[in-house]
Amino acid sequence: MKTKRTLRSKVLLILLTGFILLNALAAAHAYKFTHFSHSGVKTKDARKLSFAEKLQTVVFGINHPRPVNTATPEQPYETAYIQSNVKLQCWYIHTDSSRGTVLLFHGYSSDKSGLLNRSDAFLHMGYDVLLVDFMGSGGSEGNETTIGYKEAQNVKDCYDYVAARDRRPIYLFGNSMGSAAVLKSIYDYHLEPAGIIIECPFGSMYKTTCARFREMHVPSFPMAGLLMFWGGVECGFWPFSHNPQDYASSVNCPTLLMAGGQDDKVSKEETDLIYAHLKGSKRLVTFPMARHEDYFKQYQADWIKDVSGFLN
Repeated sequence: MKTKRTLRSKVLLILLTGFILLNALAAAHAYKFTHFSHSGVKTKDARKLSFAEKLQTVVFGINHPRPVNTATPEQPYETAYIQSNVKLQCWYIHTDSSRGTVLLFHGYSSDKSGLLNRSDAFLHMGYDVLLVDFMGSGGSEGNETTIGYKEAQNVKDCYDYVAARDRRPIYLFGNSMGSAAVLKSIYDYHLEPAGIIIECPFGSMYKTTCARFREMHVPSFPMAGLLMFWGGVECGFWPFSHNPQDYASSVNCPTLLMAGGQDDKVSKEETDLIYAHLKGSKRLVTFPMARHEDYFKQYQADWIKDVSGFLN
């Protein structure tokens, strides 16, 4: 009897130790995923990692140096600082006889300089543009990212900034995380833009987290859930409720939703759910061979045609 109790105690101790270690690993990974580093080399795309590099990433987590703007607009521009949950740095570019303003919001681990190709296109279409660095990126304060959750306030404060200066129509453009932030901002703050253009938004935070594990060919259970839990604890929000597919039901303005047919981070089911929940007039454009990427680079002519048609 004593031997059985001893064995049971050892098993329980091993299980408890494993549970603690697993949570410690998840907490460390979550912190690296939601807080940009100030040094080191950015972890490569999962498809380009060797087996040894994947193993290293699984053990030590990803490394994302803080995004830095690598270019500036070719046109004359105004650097605007907008107070949100942190001070945001934005570039405001005006064009003659403007038809309105397009606010541009970047994706995860990116910055506003990555949107210059799209801002040039919007300027050519006759719109002023405001390019925004989210909290933690580029010229904005902080080093934290919440994958669109707290960034929704950034969208709202930038929208209010432009609305106070210009009564012409305001459009919101978002790429990936930026799209999620746009949808959440409309849901939380009841914004009324003239229209929104959203590229490859994910449907739920949990699903997009699982997709990153699939990229590494690593089982998502239970680490995806633990990663989200600890990320929420560290950043002060509940990530399991962060579901752009639900936010879409509050969107009543015209929407252009753009998706990649080969997207390995956002499933067709998620895109279809977002599209189904949108209440206003809407159009879905799918680039059949595109992955989770900058559509403008690969499909520039089609992108311009679809976006200009939507705005017109």
